[in-house]
Amino acid sequence: MRYELTDLRLFRAIAEAESLSTGASAVFITASSASYRLKNLEHAMGTALFTRTARGMRLTPAGEVLLTHVRELLAGVDRMHGDVSRFSQGLKGSVRLWANSSSLNGFILPSVSRFLLAHPDVNLDLEERLSGAIAEGVATGEVDVGVLAGEVSDSRVRSVRYAVDELVVVTPIDHPLARHPEIRFGAALEFDFICMSRTSSNYLFLAEVAKRDRQTLNARLHVHSFNAVLHLVETGVGVSLVPLSVARPMAESGRVAALRILEPWAARELHLVTSVDAALPSFTAAFVDFLLTDPRVVATRQAAPPGA
Repeated sequence: MRYELTDLRLFRAIAEAESLSTGASAVFITASSASYRLKNLEHAMGTALFTRTARGMRLTPAGEVLLTHVRELLAGVDRMHGDVSRFSQGLKGSVRLWANSSSLNGFILPSVSRFLLAHPDVNLDLEERLSGAIAEGVATGEVDVGVLAGEVSDSRVRSVRYAVDELVVVTPIDHPLARHPEIRFGAALEFDFICMSRTSSNYLFLAEVAKRDRQTLNARLHVHSFNAVLHLVETGVGVSLVPLSVARPMAESGRVAALRILEPWAARELHLVTSVDAALPSFTAAFVDFLLTDPRVVATRQAAPPGA
């Protein structure tokens, strides 16, 4: 049974992409070389690992089992390199993080810049995902660390309280709603909304709330950053739903009004999740500790709950 770590990394990449060419690109080899290596791995295992279909590569039952072991094995290799490298060159490695919109824009990105400056040999792969998908991604090993809104009941992940935030309605300072420090969300839905992109967790949550309240959401336009959202609100184009952690600087400087929402769903308790099955590499553990001990984040956990 002869195969290399490169074969296992390739196998994982193909399984996650469901494509041989995309998987090959992810590990920086040609498609022809990837095909040869995959055939060699299947020969070594004595069974087919993929079913080739018109839609791409699908794992066979044997492939599903192998993927579980490969993820654990490669995570162990990463931990080994991370733990040894800190004796000679400091922390070195790559961390994959999924986070929902509120945590990513309100807390994580400011922390990330300081962490990267302190640890130049650690790379981060950050993606915005819906809270419902984040715990599953951590549990299956698709991602190392997740930050999401709400409680986590999945026994396959370890969850710790990360930060406390809330969603607010932001309006121009001369807007009719700006006279009220807090409102029912339905009142805001009478006005045009500036929204994040259609695939963002923020917009999908906003659309879900409007649908649940049986009201129409008039999304006047979609943009790709909260900075753009707040600028357009400031100029009077519409109102928006954003995390208070994102809106606070402009609200405190009087450029927009931030209105608290009376509904309980506006309160956002954020949790950080990691897998219970595998110890974190030293560089990932350092990153997690950095996020949890950021003074700005710690302050939210010590403050009164939103709306108190």
